[in-house]
Amino acid sequence: MSLEGKLVSHINIKCDGDIFHDVYRQRPHHLSSMCPDKVQNVDVHEGEWGTIGSVNFWSYTHDGKEKVAKEKVKEIDEEKKLIKKKIIEGDILEDYKSFYITAHVETKGDNNLVTWIIEYEKKSANVPDPHTFMELCLNVTKDIEAYHIK
Repeated sequence: MSLEGKLVSHINIKCDGDIFHDVYRQRPHHLSSMCPDKVQNVDVHEGEWGTIGSVNFWSYTHDGKEKVAKEKVKEIDEEKKLIKKKIIEGDILEDYKSFYITAHVETKGDNNLVTWIIEYEKKSANVPDPHTFMELCLNVTKDIEAYHIK
């Protein structure tokens, strides 16, 4: 059994895909007002919001528990509306050797498709695949959508 894995999920949103990309890239610190039950705080620790190499610190709720994560922005592609981040510290790394999160937005007219990709390596075969973390990403996406179509 491989300890490395990749989860991919797609979700259609009714709000503008550019808005979603902008929030996740440039304004993640606004998520605490869009989905306060899931994201309590996001601070930039190094660099500037939405730049490659910047480091952000998240306080969030996952599986009913308060958790933290420090992430580093690894890749940004404005044309594809893609951002890839690597978790470099925090609760997730108790179970995983590596953990990458990518959000990609495709916009075609009124259709806006958000694709979440989680690439990971577990520390042991006993560690579950991060399906509940993917569920958290999808639920945050729904909250961003609901906030912007009010």
